[in-house]
Amino acid sequence: MEQKNLLEEIIIDNKLIHGVFSNLRKKTEDGFSKVDVKPVLIKEELKYQFSFYYANKVIHKNLNPGESINEIEELLNSIFKQAMIFTIEADYQILISKKGKVNILKKKPTKKSIDVSHNRKKRYILEDGDPVDFLIRLGVMNEEGKVSKKRYDKFKQINRFLEMVEDVIPKLNKDEKLNIIDFGCGKSYLTFALYHYLVEKLGIDVNIIGLDLKMDVINFCNQVARDLDYKGLRFIHGDIKDYDNFSDVDMVITLHACDNATDAALVKAINWNAKAILSVPCCQHEFYNKIDSEVLEPMLKHGIIKEKLSSLVTDSLRGNVLEIMGYQVQLLEFIDMEHTPKNILIRAIQSKSVDKRKALDSYIKFKEFWRLENIYIENQLKEFLTYKK
Repeated sequence: MEQKNLLEEIIIDNKLIHGVFSNLRKKTEDGFSKVDVKPVLIKEELKYQFSFYYANKVIHKNLNPGESINEIEELLNSIFKQAMIFTIEADYQILISKKGKVNILKKKPTKKSIDVSHNRKKRYILEDGDPVDFLIRLGVMNEEGKVSKKRYDKFKQINRFLEMVEDVIPKLNKDEKLNIIDFGCGKSYLTFALYHYLVEKLGIDVNIIGLDLKMDVINFCNQVARDLDYKGLRFIHGDIKDYDNFSDVDMVITLHACDNATDAALVKAINWNAKAILSVPCCQHEFYNKIDSEVLEPMLKHGIIKEKLSSLVTDSLRGNVLEIMGYQVQLLEFIDMEHTPKNILIRAIQSKSVDKRKALDSYIKFKEFWRLENIYIENQLKEFLTYKK
């Protein structure tokens, strides 16, 4: 059978179990020495994962079936002299001579089946099929723990949020009660998730406050908390800027607080000396009419591009400010773009290793490059964001 026809049959008909490419035509010092390929499921879509083995690392490439056929052709025609292809029907050894002649040996199959089960189901902190009281109460799950198809995006968002929290917990003092405040909590899916995770799964004592401007939302959330007997969780009607009931805070959460409300929450968190901050900004309008750069005029003259760029500039500056204040900062993808365009989460954790002076130098240069003036967060923290004589 011709090599290309064989590859098309194996890949298109989903017969491949495993493939190994070896015996380089020409060895190189910094190149890969071996490649293997296997089928994987990524977001419920079949891909073929190519692993390229170098001396000190392995690089993976995930390709669709058509791309995979072309990749294998390239590996065999230009790079390797030999391949072992294991399929559900047969094992194929492909040998290529110095002159490029292809010899295909067919043998009985030695591997029984294709196994992509480890890729089929992502491990979640809260599992589909395992009943969770607040998810049932809020309509995400039924009584048996089955997640509603219509609410699966919300289920994934909740788990993604808890993954973010999971990395923060080792930085907090879990032996004492944790004070946590969630600004702009809304319907509080994530606030309830946080309480359940910390209290029910980790056994941590907490005092969690959810704050929002909508009274009907606050009443609903307090009723749910009472129904679930979440004693360490309560909701208060109020504005971020005016809330001063805490003096010592372990974690501040602000998810989709609009425009300067995010900055107000960050300022509060800094003034409270919060150990950790999780923030997903929304509707960053402040810099839209402030950013200016002649070099970047081809971008800034388009409203849709300018809006996206101003959001990135705003979040970058926020992260820079947090570094100046002694936080180790990461900007992470919160949830996939198809669920919401506001998908950047700022995760900041207090750290003694941050170079505050270097962060301040970067802030000054960054602000000057974009010609930014009268910045809200700077006005609130001005004494920290200027050079001291």
